[in-house]
Amino acid sequence: MEIKDMIELMKAVSDNSLTVFELEQGDVKLTMKREKKVVAAYAAGTGLAVQQMPAEEPVFEETVRTGGTPVTGNMIVSPLVGTFYASPAPDVENFVKVGDHVKKGQVVGIVEAMKLMNEIESEFDGVVEEILVSNEDTVEYGQPLFRIG
Repeated sequence: MEIKDMIELMKAVSDNSLTVFELEQGDVKLTMKREKKVVAAYAAGTGLAVQQMPAEEPVFEETVRTGGTPVTGNMIVSPLVGTFYASPAPDVENFVKVGDHVKKGQVVGIVEAMKLMNEIESEFDGVVEEILVSNEDTVEYGQPLFRIG
């Protein structure tokens, strides 16, 4: 399955307010789930919550069957539209490479949007199994960037 096809599916799931979507095609099984989180806004300097509302955050999980053994991975997706950078500067080593162990909260890349650099943190502990974008690629909201196993 092509990345553009996955992006179209994610948009369709999101646009239709689906909470679960599963697709099986050959040796690829794609599962998309939407979980709700509560977001609280705080009044500056007071620490008091002034508003609470449910926020939907897509969670994507991809399962690929290889030789009859299921291999699962967690997807780190782009939180916004922008330009992906694999390292903090052109002459510096990439944040991560395939095979690296990452911890939840570790910076794995940057997405630049409107001249602001947004650090992309791993949402999972695990090993970088696949990097799905190249340095300086334009990325879309919800586009898978990394597969963590």
